[in-house]
Amino acid sequence: MPRLEQKTAVITGASSGIGRAIALAFAREGAHVIVNYYRSKDKAGQIVKEIQSAGGRAAAIQADISNIEDINRLISEAQAELGRIDLWVNNTGADILTGPGAQLEDQKKLQLLIDVDLKGTINCCWAIAPIMQSQGQGVIINMSWDLAIHGFQGRNPQMFAAVKAGVLGFSRSFARTYGPKLRINVLAPGWIETEFAKNIMSENYYQARLKEIPVGRFGTPEDVAEVAVFLASDESSYMTGEMIKINGGLI
Repeated sequence: MPRLEQKTAVITGASSGIGRAIALAFAREGAHVIVNYYRSKDKAGQIVKEIQSAGGRAAAIQADISNIEDINRLISEAQAELGRIDLWVNNTGADILTGPGAQLEDQKKLQLLIDVDLKGTINCCWAIAPIMQSQGQGVIINMSWDLAIHGFQGRNPQMFAAVKAGVLGFSRSFARTYGPKLRINVLAPGWIETEFAKNIMSENYYQARLKEIPVGRFGTPEDVAEVAVFLASDESSYMTGEMIKINGGLI
């Protein structure tokens, strides 16, 4: 039987990359999925079509996760579509490595990461947790970064590490606050084949990182999605406040 049969899920930042993979994996496991997006309406629509073509249920909802009013609207629209919300994945993350974000000066990059990755995650949790608690149960998965624990050289990694370490610290405290009805766990991906790895990272840099990974390859969004399914399912029912690294064995 599908592991998420009869479950309903909201995945933020689900129009591409890891979020897309999680949305597709949840749908394959039987969940009715809300694909949240900020600007990429067409990409979100394609994911919905892909899920529906495979016999699943999905809908796309636009919302800016850095905006509390948008978060509340996302929840209201998701409730109208789903009836209830069993699973919530805080995947949205600011892009300061590619596109316009890469051109920002450091203070603006830092503020963007704080607003989207940290405050966005906290505000989503604060908004959805009382609703889940009133339903009697719920699962929240937050997104950190393995190098938030290990550290990595460079100005951008310093900012990422600070913000994603904040997500981890918040999540552990939040799990203690909302147990036993809610479970809150954290994913910490390592080097994943994202747009940055494929199109921006130099070949020398890529090969240098590859040599550091014990399993000998970068991860894929699907690698992260499979662990997200586990955390969303009853298979992880005795886990809360935990972080799982998906990084090919880096320590």
